[in-house]
Amino acid sequence: MALGSILILEDEEENLRSLTRALEKVGYEVHPFQRPDEGMAYFKTHDSVDLVLTDLRMPGMDGMEVLRQVKQSENSVGVLLITAFGSVESAVQAMKVGADDYLAKPVDLYELRRRVQALVEKRRLKVEVDELKARLDERFGFENIVGNSDPMREVFQQIRMVAPTRATVFIQGESGTGKELIANAIHQNSERKRNRFLPINCAAIPANLIESELFGHEKGSFTGADKAHAGKFEQANGGTLFLDEIGELSLDLQAKLLRVLEERVVTRVGGTQPIPVDVRFITATHRDLTKMVQESKFREDLFYRLKVVEIVIPPLRERLDDIPLLAHSFMAHFNREHGKTISSIHPEVLRALGSYGWPGNVRELKNVVERMVIFGTGEELLPRHLPPELKAGTDAGPLGSPLSSLSGRRPFAEPGRPVQALDELEKQAILRALDQTHGNKTQAARVLGIGIRTLHRKLKQYLVEEQERSVQ
Repeated sequence: MALGSILILEDEEENLRSLTRALEKVGYEVHPFQRPDEGMAYFKTHDSVDLVLTDLRMPGMDGMEVLRQVKQSENSVGVLLITAFGSVESAVQAMKVGADDYLAKPVDLYELRRRVQALVEKRRLKVEVDELKARLDERFGFENIVGNSDPMREVFQQIRMVAPTRATVFIQGESGTGKELIANAIHQNSERKRNRFLPINCAAIPANLIESELFGHEKGSFTGADKAHAGKFEQANGGTLFLDEIGELSLDLQAKLLRVLEERVVTRVGGTQPIPVDVRFITATHRDLTKMVQESKFREDLFYRLKVVEIVIPPLRERLDDIPLLAHSFMAHFNREHGKTISSIHPEVLRALGSYGWPGNVRELKNVVERMVIFGTGEELLPRHLPPELKAGTDAGPLGSPLSSLSGRRPFAEPGRPVQALDELEKQAILRALDQTHGNKTQAARVLGIGIRTLHRKLKQYLVEEQERSVQ
């Protein structure tokens, strides 16, 4: 494999031959051209070039024009100028406008190889960094949030509208719904994306340490503080600070956070000097802050200061249409991570996934799919790969109701067990599905694996008038 692809533009044939031999000898792939216009035509049709080596003075198209055209491209290619001794001043000027390096004639071939190696490695490093940034953007950006359901479409629209602004954002959602992913997507689509996104889980930091972690401390401010420490507010300066589980902060810290939000300054523990900070705040919690305000457990003034824009992340049970998308996305991810080649998911598995209540939301689904991929042995995830808590959904109806009964076909009753008891099981399954979907009949029918007409017929059959009125 070649060390790199070098394009050489030199109108003097002997010099061109010498440069070409010197670089080919150590392993470079060289493309030599006496006519610069032909060389640039090659450059514009081949994106594999790592470095352009060009004479400064050539007939028709000089090195400055070559430099201009190369730097207008988007592939980060370096330019090494070769100039006569009397034109070194011109080469220096060219470097000011974008050239990466220059050599004076007569060219020292050993020095040429050293300079070429440095510039090729510089370009390769930049390409790797750009690819890494692209992967990070893909991982944390807006496009990586999987979902096509109506509730998630609404969330996407809210992200699009709030991300470019400077507004403080409050994210409400159950544990496992992806609040940090949403916060990071907002950051990645904002003007602060080139600066730091710093997530902090307020519930994970001991109460006696959280003030120091957030605000920082001065040397000697408490036992063990042997040096000054910049807190998270300072570390996130210019970027975004995501405070997850904000409801876990004490009332004392809530008052101090309110000052930071209003005055945009922090004072370290043990310090007296206010330190300006430029931070965008995104906060989140799974707790009911409105109730906490009513119970005097959360400051009302801070609550409204944080809740400039509120985004509510629906639990997975309210976005059942997204489960197949999420499951296939996680399957592809864990295929790569665990070296598997599973290509499909059995319909019975998808039905079981759609029938489960998902108390752990998307995080729980991700863990379930990873386990299935790990234990999967073929090219398809099968019902036998489901964890025990979901396997029942492949034999019986969702939420424990017999599917055959719900679809209108009466199952055989167990000896000594009256059919009426099975009717009661069906009724309880329907009521639980309606409760789980907050009265949405369409979603409840999907959870139960039956048609909407069947659901209406069952509701009428069991005379659940009170339930029927509550879900209209």
